Amino acid sequence: MQAPRWLRRLGSSLLIGGQAVTAASRGKINTIDLFDQLLEAGPSTFLIVLITGVAAGSVFNIQVAAELSGMGAGSTVGGVLAIGLAREIAPLLTATLLTGKVATAYAAQLGTMKVTEQIDAITMLRTDPVEYLVVPRLIAMVVMAPVQCLLFFGVAVWAGQMTSTAFYNIPPAVFWNSVRTWLQPDDLPFMLIKALVFGLQIAVLSCGWGLTTEGGPKEVGTSTTGSVVMILVTVALMDVLLTELLFG
Repeated sequence: MQAPRWLRRLGSSLLIGGQAVTAASRGKINTIDLFDQLLEAGPSTFLIVLITGVAAGSVFNIQVAAELSGMGAGSTVGGVLAIGLAREIAPLLTATLLTGKVATAYAAQLGTMKVTEQIDAITMLRTDPVEYLVVPRLIAMVVMAPVQCLLFFGVAVWAGQMTSTAFYNIPPAVFWNSVRTWLQPDDLPFMLIKALVFGLQIAVLSCGWGLTTEGGPKEVGTSTTGSVVMILVTVALMDVLLTELLFG
């Protein structure tokens, strides 16, 4: 009995990811494409992360501040928001945004190259498609996912402070003092570790699904959708594991 196609593609993606990590560790990096991929995963996505960070910080804080202020605990609002963002919301939402913006591009680009036989042409030129195409994308995501996560966290906390002051009259000094008091020294480093792991997952699965595309142009859309679904499911499962390991 043959294994389901998604399971075979997951296995192929993990093998491709292993090859890419090995090639990167040996310094076999396509530096020209790497710069383009860093722009794709970084500056091209900053605006989306900024807007979502402001919205998430504001909405989360409005809900928290309303309850805590009603109980006379308004001075703890900043700390609750910062912990919630650092330990869970920032890395998970950043991964979701990068999946929608970057992973879809990776899967579609490589899927199109596969069905139009450009991958075969690269192989015939004695160039390893994993080194040439996957390694730059993997490095870009591993570098930029923590940067985007830190940006999201900073913007969301700032938005939370603004809404706390504007709607609930919590002084900025009280809010920031609460943030400093509640945040543990390990919270931000662990948040960045989560983001890095999620970035690695996004790159490996999106590139793996793209390179295992079979058939015609219609399959490119199917591969792109399939990669997004697989990334979101595996990121959610990995989040449970990392939360237990890092914060449990």
